[in-house]
Amino acid sequence: MYEDLMKKAIDASTRAYVPYSNFPVGACVLTENDKTYTGCNFENSSFGLTICAERNAIGSAIADGERKIKAIAVYSPKQDNCTPCGACRQVISEFCDDNTDIIVKINDDLKIYKITELLPERFSL
Repeated sequence: MYEDLMKKAIDASTRAYVPYSNFPVGACVLTENDKTYTGCNFENSSFGLTICAERNAIGSAIADGERKIKAIAVYSPKQDNCTPCGACRQVISEFCDDNTDIIVKINDDLKIYKITELLPERFSL
């Protein structure tokens, strides 16, 4: 199942709009209702307006009424072990629990993290 999520993340990364960083990223979210949503990063000349692939995919899921992430795959052809940035980690934590898997690719293998590993002592209400 996670291989399929990673394939979708890889595919999404090919559609990234990254004229400034040349660092494409794709993500694929699996929700508690077993739906998948993909996203890619897209940049803007005002760098603060750039949107990460993870937040793009999560936003699509939220727009479709989903509220719980079971897993998210993140991929960049430019870097193995491409984990989410700090902002994305916080957004992921808003819609996940301690069992949510965050999947990255290292060579030909998949590595699974939990949000508590990537964002210990995370902020939540």
